[in-house]
Amino acid sequence: MWRLALRTLKFRRTSFVATFLAMFLGAAIVIGCGGLMETGVRMAADPLRLDGAPVVVTGEQTYDGAALTERHRIDPKLVGEVARADGVRDAVGDVSFPATVLKDGKALTGEDTSYGHGWAGARLTPYTLAAGASPVAGGEVVLDSGLAERAGAAPGSVVEIAVNGETRRFTVSGVAGQRGDSNPDAALFFSDEQARTLAGGRIDSIGVLPENGADTAAVAATVRSVVGDRAEVLTGERRGLAELPGTLSSQRTVVILAAIFGSSVVLIVMFGVASTLGLSLQQRTREMALLRAVGSTPQQLRRMILIETAVLSVASVLLALYPGYLLGRLLFGVLTSSGVVSSAIVYHAGWMPMAVGAVVTVLAAAGATRFAGRRAARTEPVAALAESAAGTRWFSVPRLLIALFFLANGIGLAVATATVMEDGPTLASTAGPASVLFCIGLALLAPGITKAMVALLRLPVRAFSGIPGMLALRNATTANVRMAGAVAPIVLLIGIATGTLYMQATEDHVSQSSYDQNVLADYVLDSTTGGFAPAVVDKVRATPGVAAASEFVTSRGFVDAPDGRADTELRGVSAEGVRQSLDLRPVAGSLSGLRGDTVALSDKKAEEYGVGVGDRLPLRLGDGTAVRPTVVALYADNPKQQYVTLPAATLAPHTSDGLPHQILVRSGEDGPAELREALAGLAASVPGTELDDGDSLAGRNNQIQQILVAANYTIVAMIVGYAAITVVNTLVAVTRKRRAEFGLQQLTGATRRQVLGMLTVEGVLIGVIATVLGTIAAATTIVPYSMVKSDSYLPSGSIGIYLAIVGGSLVLVFGATLLPSWRGMRTPAVDSVKAA
Repeated sequence: MWRLALRTLKFRRTSFVATFLAMFLGAAIVIGCGGLMETGVRMAADPLRLDGAPVVVTGEQTYDGAALTERHRIDPKLVGEVARADGVRDAVGDVSFPATVLKDGKALTGEDTSYGHGWAGARLTPYTLAAGASPVAGGEVVLDSGLAERAGAAPGSVVEIAVNGETRRFTVSGVAGQRGDSNPDAALFFSDEQARTLAGGRIDSIGVLPENGADTAAVAATVRSVVGDRAEVLTGERRGLAELPGTLSSQRTVVILAAIFGSSVVLIVMFGVASTLGLSLQQRTREMALLRAVGSTPQQLRRMILIETAVLSVASVLLALYPGYLLGRLLFGVLTSSGVVSSAIVYHAGWMPMAVGAVVTVLAAAGATRFAGRRAARTEPVAALAESAAGTRWFSVPRLLIALFFLANGIGLAVATATVMEDGPTLASTAGPASVLFCIGLALLAPGITKAMVALLRLPVRAFSGIPGMLALRNATTANVRMAGAVAPIVLLIGIATGTLYMQATEDHVSQSSYDQNVLADYVLDSTTGGFAPAVVDKVRATPGVAAASEFVTSRGFVDAPDGRADTELRGVSAEGVRQSLDLRPVAGSLSGLRGDTVALSDKKAEEYGVGVGDRLPLRLGDGTAVRPTVVALYADNPKQQYVTLPAATLAPHTSDGLPHQILVRSGEDGPAELREALAGLAASVPGTELDDGDSLAGRNNQIQQILVAANYTIVAMIVGYAAITVVNTLVAVTRKRRAEFGLQQLTGATRRQVLGMLTVEGVLIGVIATVLGTIAAATTIVPYSMVKSDSYLPSGSIGIYLAIVGGSLVLVFGATLLPSWRGMRTPAVDSVKAA
């Protein structure tokens, strides 16, 4: 059987190449998504600035299992406690805050964001003093060599630095150079006392230096027992997380993204591999019948098919390991470039994703071998020969049950999306897979559906296509299984592409329009130097033509609701300008009371949390701080813009930078041109300030809300690409198998043009049937998602998306059938018939 199987592989290269390609690409895609999943689960970052500390103590970056979005700072008293722990030689407190060097009153240009630190923390970093002296007095600073060069500064020079929203003058006491190949952000070092003051009195992390010869793991365990639940202890490659506040909040996004698309990819790959291999075995029914006729037993045939499949699957998996790793890195690169996750996070793809890719590919091949090869192995020789000529048997009870399983689950997810799921980030986790499952269910029933739809299309085809149409209809009727094999992958292609792209288009439109309606500001001032001092908003209000101005801070936190923790967006505003800047319609209380320890929220959320005006709302801010502000106002609920509103002065200190980064401006009676000119002059007087129109804020928020778009489209393109390759594989294999049929038609009087016309009509039939079924499958994603998002059955987005998907599918159909057929018919018809 081994020799026969290997000889079969040798002499049926075309069909086996198609099968091998499906397995190879499928394994690579699954491995790539697996690497993305492993990276999200591990979420590790090599330290850059804190590389000199084998153990790092930092603020706990989670609350009740959920990641915090802002830096959770720790008590400075922990430094002394950690320093006294067994095995610790020294403990160094580290602080980090935005500090921007100015030149000629403007922020230095450069790719890196600069941060200020205490000089004591320099011993943990890759910086060493290259010139001058360390900072001692309050007005001294050490610049890294890159900043010093761009600022034209040297020891003894005086530089201006924007810190805490103010511009201050410092004397450069020294210049620090980097050692090693690490590349941390640009850095400034102040005296320890001044750095602690500028950072608000708390510290970010503690670098732990073990005693000589001490075991790092033992020291870390000792330090954990000392700090308890007041801080987190990091070692190894996770130390870098201490430099990346809020990074863990992207972990859930990466894991969900990998899980949603990974599960879809697994299903699609299993279907693609199974359909390609099944088609190959189906085309060999006559060969199997002949083997049975010369004495082969069913067990021998099954063993031969299994050996062939094993050789192909093992070879494809082995060759797919490295491409799969590279594909995973490509996907991760898209996530980092689009801002989903920090570029400092380390990509991991160990043995687990490799094993998953191998198992999925092998299981898909084994399943296809079992179901597609079993009939050929068991059928009696005479019956098998007859069946190979007709090729119309397809129905079986197991196939029906599996199809119903996928259809029911697709419908179930669609119903759950429309009736159970609330508008939120997890909505796509049920809407997206619905079309995938429904597509597979339709594909399994494609032979029967195809036969029924061909019967419905018989009259219009005959009316408009003449003799080629009659030939195409006869082929479609007598070889409906073959045609269904071409229809199935196109259904998958159209259904997944249409569902996912329109789901994304709907999300983009709803997010953009709802934010546009909620933000009433005409202009926005943005700070690129760490935030605005409180005096700046007063200057804006004093500008002629300004009707109202409000500081604007965004963050995420948690409400300790009666039924559990509730994740929520937090917005910080100024009471003096909130009514004119945001579309908040009070239904109880007054937004003018939004000062100090107060909060406002929607009436619906207040009812959900069981609070009213005058009650206290238990909150966890973005840095994990627990507060209980008094509810001073309730406003009408907007289901597309749900957030809790606090005073900017209360919320900003609990963000990583500690200051508002934006000021919303509403114009008054003066013309917008005059006001813009005045605001532009004000922005020029505040270093690092940019002036934009109000709609730019909505655009940036939409970018934040839709930061996964690039990654989403990339992964969809990968899935659609695989489906497209499956389409081409299938159609080319079917077309090449029919060369003898085309030669026989020519020998009986048909011209080459008539044969190509027949194939064109068949392609139109395949395209129409696949488009109808794919559209129905896509509706299981689009309709419920649009109902929840926009209260409409129709999605947002241009009709051009749908036309492009259908048009691209038709190009694949005609390209994969007409081109091989045209090339095949260049061979004399007699030779083509002989070759059969």
